Amino acid sequence: MTLWTAPEQAPTRTLSEADFAVPIADRYFEDYREGAVYEYGYATVDGEELVAFARRFDPQPIHVDAEFAADGPFGGLIASGWHTGGIFMRLFADHYLSRVASLASPGLDELRWPAPVRPGDRLRLRTTTAETRPSRSKPDRGLVVTHAELLNDGDVVVLSLKAMNLLRLRASLG
Repeated sequence: MTLWTAPEQAPTRTLSEADFAVPIADRYFEDYREGAVYEYGYATVDGEELVAFARRFDPQPIHVDAEFAADGPFGGLIASGWHTGGIFMRLFADHYLSRVASLASPGLDELRWPAPVRPGDRLRLRTTTAETRPSRSKPDRGLVVTHAELLNDGDVVVLSLKAMNLLRLRASLG
């Protein structure tokens, strides 16, 4: 089983001058500032869970067969990119995405897996709030575009993407 650090115990680092003024449980569209950069972590990848996920959803030999994978291009088992995406989503939901104002996501762009994830890797999430814009058609919400990366302990990016999230405006509640 992947070991998850409880959100209240996971380190958060603000890597920019902008910071959230409120905790995730009270975060609305207005609290996301363009240019703000954060790091959150950690999730440790368990080898048995890596194989179980792949057997169920992505049964390629590089994910499920240790002997085959040892002779393959990565020199051992690697996580399915979709498993890596699930780890990303867990960290994103636990640490960055509002618990009270998140409405939906119209999608994501530019999903990349530039390096493999291996059993035992400890991953952290880096987010950069790239764009915020109020909706023109629905005045109670706005769009937050976030550039996100998962990094391993060697500071190697193992996943990158651009997430789009619709968030309720605090101002619309009053």
